[in-house]
Amino acid sequence: MISHRCLLRVGVVVAALAGLSVPARATVNYAISLAQPEQHRFHVRMTIPGVTGSVQVQMAAWDALYQIRDFADRVIGLRAQDASGPASAQKLDVETWNIQGNGTVTVQYDIEWNDSGPFSSQLNQDHAFVNFATVLLYLPSRHTEDVRVQFQDVPKNWRVAVELAPDLSDATGDTFSAPSFDALADAPAELGTFDEFSFYAGGRNLRVVVRGKGWTRAELTDALTRIANYETSLMGGAPDREYMFLFDIGFGWGGGMEHSDSCAISVASFAQLPDTAAHEFFHQWNVKRLRPQSLEPLDRTRPMPTKALWFAEGVTDAYAHYTLVRTGLWTPQQFYDELAGEISRVEARPAHLWQSAEESSLDAWFEKYPMYTEPDFSISYYDKGDVIGVMLDIVMRHASGNRVGLDDLMRRMYDDFARKGRFYNDSADIRSTAEALLRSAGVPEASADLSSFFADYVAGAKEIPLSDILAEAGLELYSEGGGVPVYRIDEMRQPTDLQRRIRDGLLQGTTSVH
Repeated sequence: MISHRCLLRVGVVVAALAGLSVPARATVNYAISLAQPEQHRFHVRMTIPGVTGSVQVQMAAWDALYQIRDFADRVIGLRAQDASGPASAQKLDVETWNIQGNGTVTVQYDIEWNDSGPFSSQLNQDHAFVNFATVLLYLPSRHTEDVRVQFQDVPKNWRVAVELAPDLSDATGDTFSAPSFDALADAPAELGTFDEFSFYAGGRNLRVVVRGKGWTRAELTDALTRIANYETSLMGGAPDREYMFLFDIGFGWGGGMEHSDSCAISVASFAQLPDTAAHEFFHQWNVKRLRPQSLEPLDRTRPMPTKALWFAEGVTDAYAHYTLVRTGLWTPQQFYDELAGEISRVEARPAHLWQSAEESSLDAWFEKYPMYTEPDFSISYYDKGDVIGVMLDIVMRHASGNRVGLDDLMRRMYDDFARKGRFYNDSADIRSTAEALLRSAGVPEASADLSSFFADYVAGAKEIPLSDILAEAGLELYSEGGGVPVYRIDEMRQPTDLQRRIRDGLLQGTTSVH
């Protein structure tokens, strides 16, 4: 007989052998106790070696969402000690404590979390979900050092799923290592009773962890296989050797959160899962590795405004929809309906007349304020970015005779920046890369100039000539309804050869040369 814990241990050993980075030494140690599920309180013990005189510890002010959430407000009873006994722990600001001590210093505290969804953490009698940046203090001056985390007081029938290297010296299988705090914070953990299985797709092992009902393994495997195979092929290969999906199905709508080698997704029903999974999976390339300079280096203590979320999130949304239609998970009409819905949502908000896609990106940090989310105050960089992405695709295909499009732009951006360890300069590098592709396809300099497109529709809030651009792809845009238009997109019955090839290119991911 093999216990649940032993079965999991076999899985994580295989994961380690598959190539997960194992730190050479564990410098900072964390122990997270799950002994207080009724109070929703994690007890954390942080052990810091090599302290001389004092050390500062800090709690992140934000993580996952572009919102300052001040996780330190959840910390209860912080105390410290070194070998000589209790140590002074003086709070310096809302996120930071200064600990006086020498040698090995231990910091302990409780932190309360019972927020469902992928953007926070939760501990109750059913399960635990841990976003480490929302639970653990870190060393701002030593955050690149190796870390080790052990889960304690784990119920006997619970398992642990996390995309980290296991510590094989712990027979329970509840201890893991990471090469830095940043790497730890990029790997959420699910603990509880769940279904888990693995399969090979997209050039790597895919681990699937599901909490909830209303799904079948065959249906889920089919959808994820199509998504992984297509997106990996599109972007020129897998960026990792293993990837893990963490799914909560049937516990309400929570959305999805991307991580470098995993994602956490909460959906009300299976019907919402493929769209969200395609979006989060594509983030492996766009935003986790292809990153704007404005989001680097990561600073967890302050807002990091960026103009690039229309591309990082909105264009990623466009690729989720491209993936679904190109793999047969959606019909062409479903793709058109989704694009028409994006257009309708943008046009229904009066703010679209004055707030640009770049401004919407910058103002993401206001989204926690209810007034900002009202239609008069803001648009969604997801919706507007999705629309801009598809329109840019059509514009590039039309100008080049369908020789290059958005797929080529994504691959070139990834090759020129992510693969070379560089960060792109927001819209400026997106535009210059698109223009270079057009010129390489033989487009005259004047026709390859996208300065007006980016100035008017990305940096500016000028109305996009949607009907004219969609017509270049053999598509017709219709307005239905009264005061607030609701749009519909249909195919032209007699498109020209170029219109048909562009339309097929959108739906199939093809160009004349690729």
